[in-house]
Amino acid sequence: MPTRIYVNTGQIAINDGSTFLVTDLNGFIDDNLPQGFFVQDTRLISYYEISLNRQRVVLLTSSNLNHHSALYQFTNPEFPTVNGILPYGRLMISIRRDIAGGMHEDIDITNHYHKQVKFQLMFAIRSDFADIFEVKAKQILTRGETTTTWNNGVLTTEYRNDSFHRGIIAEPVRCSSNPRYANGRLFFDVVLDPGNKWHTCINFTTLANGNVFTPQHTCEEPHETEASRERDNFILGSTKLHSSNDEIAEYYQQALVDMGALRIKVEDKGHHFWMPAAGIPWFVAVFGRDSVIASLQTMAVYHQFARGTLLRLAQLQATEVDDWRDAQPGKMPHELRFDELTQLRQLPYTPYYGTVDTTILWIITLAEAYRWNGSIGMLDECRTPLSKALAWIDKYGDFDNDGFVEYLTRSSVGLRNQGWKDSGDSMVYPDGSLVEPPIALCEVQGYVYEAWRRAADIYEVWGEDEQAKLLRQKADELYQRFNDRFWMEDEGFYCLGLDNKKQQIQSITSNPGHLLWTGIVPEERAEKVVKRLFQNDMWCGWGVRTLSSLNPAYNPISYQLGSVWPHDNSLIAAGLKRYGYHREVNRIAEGIFAAASYFEAGRMPELFAGIERQPDGFPVPYPDANIPQAWAAGSILLLVRAILGLEADAAQRQLRVQPSLPDWLPDLSLTNLSVGDATVALRFWREGEQTRWEVRDIEGEVEVVGLALRALSR
Repeated sequence: MPTRIYVNTGQIAINDGSTFLVTDLNGFIDDNLPQGFFVQDTRLISYYEISLNRQRVVLLTSSNLNHHSALYQFTNPEFPTVNGILPYGRLMISIRRDIAGGMHEDIDITNHYHKQVKFQLMFAIRSDFADIFEVKAKQILTRGETTTTWNNGVLTTEYRNDSFHRGIIAEPVRCSSNPRYANGRLFFDVVLDPGNKWHTCINFTTLANGNVFTPQHTCEEPHETEASRERDNFILGSTKLHSSNDEIAEYYQQALVDMGALRIKVEDKGHHFWMPAAGIPWFVAVFGRDSVIASLQTMAVYHQFARGTLLRLAQLQATEVDDWRDAQPGKMPHELRFDELTQLRQLPYTPYYGTVDTTILWIITLAEAYRWNGSIGMLDECRTPLSKALAWIDKYGDFDNDGFVEYLTRSSVGLRNQGWKDSGDSMVYPDGSLVEPPIALCEVQGYVYEAWRRAADIYEVWGEDEQAKLLRQKADELYQRFNDRFWMEDEGFYCLGLDNKKQQIQSITSNPGHLLWTGIVPEERAEKVVKRLFQNDMWCGWGVRTLSSLNPAYNPISYQLGSVWPHDNSLIAAGLKRYGYHREVNRIAEGIFAAASYFEAGRMPELFAGIERQPDGFPVPYPDANIPQAWAAGSILLLVRAILGLEADAAQRQLRVQPSLPDWLPDLSLTNLSVGDATVALRFWREGEQTRWEVRDIEGEVEVVGLALRALSR
């Protein structure tokens, strides 16, 4: 077994929908760190510490119990009491937290000393009501007014700044002794005879601009929330995986749990759906690009997942030009927030539209969802948003009419870079210097190519053959134009993009790997692209790096200048499968799954370092990675799909398989795999170097067709 390491060592995160808590392993919160209890993008608890006679309790162990509950076990340090010195390790202190509406906390203390003990149990609780963006940046500025009241055993702290209001109510209940409050602390006078137990609960009710979120009174009793019920329904309705390789099955199951926990509610015409938030702690919000990619990754696992994403983004589709928010008619949103700076119009996330690819990927997701669910009703619901999205590509995406889609922020606080590599320093020339926008990214042109082809398929479903013909013609013209302008013959690879002078950005990056997924690469060039991706400067053994290690800007522990992103690698793997590079698919899968084996519970982080894999080494975590993170979890699911070559055509009631199991995955079974309204169970196994498969069960009408191991047509 490999040595286990932990991403974001020293932290525990739990959530219920968009409410979440991040603490250290002690369950404490340090207001100088990116920790706290957050509701609607505001930190309601910024400092939390538990002590006995002002001596910190000593952690024994702590762990998540599930996505919304955590348990912390402590004992006492040696400390003085009115009855003398209490030796170390005589008290057992258990704290359980559950986020269910608000937050509920159960505290139990058992005396294992042979004498009666007396002490003060103290809870130091502070609230800075900091904006989540300022917590992340560690630049917190207080603007409004905070008040605290203690009345009839209830501690209420509220913050107001003009129309912005947040509050938190801490109410001790079911207490073995009465609470008191002074000097910023809750106090309990505890008297415990030998063998006896002391107990209190604390309910944390949260206030957000007129909304009151009351916790469930759990006291360790089993409970559920709407979000947890929907998570369980998601897992129950998902495709199940079984294998003699227990680790792969565990990573798959953990990915399902993470996906289910990260969903947020979408309401539409009296019905409700769910869509994925991007990740904890920074992106528990509607996040366009992450949500559509996560929906694409999970299509063979739970194709209903895409419905909420498509609807919610369509609800937020821009209708006017608004430079402050980088909005143009037809553009899909990047990010929606409810924090103080946004509500007071100091930040543009109402929502913000600074993304070049979400609108394009939304079209691909719509078409892919139809392939898996066969729902004409879904297509009809999205007809107008689709038309507007296509119009955005032509009018605003290609704003200089050169035939390529580029990005440039027009907002004073907008994102400098607006592809998936959206950090300010992610776009570099071969000499490591920064590229100035506007930039036409290579993968974005591939997305447009695929979107036009997929949209053509949709218009044929509607019987609009002329529109379909026009879109395919546009795609064919882009195919030729792109391959003429973006190909680097000397490198045998595609450039990162075109700069503001329409010159090639000749850096070697992972971006061209996405081109294989879109099908815009000619067959005769695909092999060169594949070989370049796996050269030592790009392939680190765990995955494909975001940037070549030969580039002067390369830094393996940077955010996007040499790190490894699981979602990036999963899309590359899907592209490799499309072109018939089955062994290379398995090579990426092996690297990502091997990395997963070192992370807690096999849970994939948002990214990790691009340091070269060594026989006695392990993947190095990126310290600020989101975990759980939707498209990182989705990478596990998409890699399984790529290994098996699963493609659906629900309208024709057909499922195609093209499996190529690696030697480290000798068998695999799927059950409850849904295509339209039918479900199928499949078994795959290796015989020598060959992969065999069989249908174990079918409910409904669907034909399963096996494809030979050859390149798929573009």
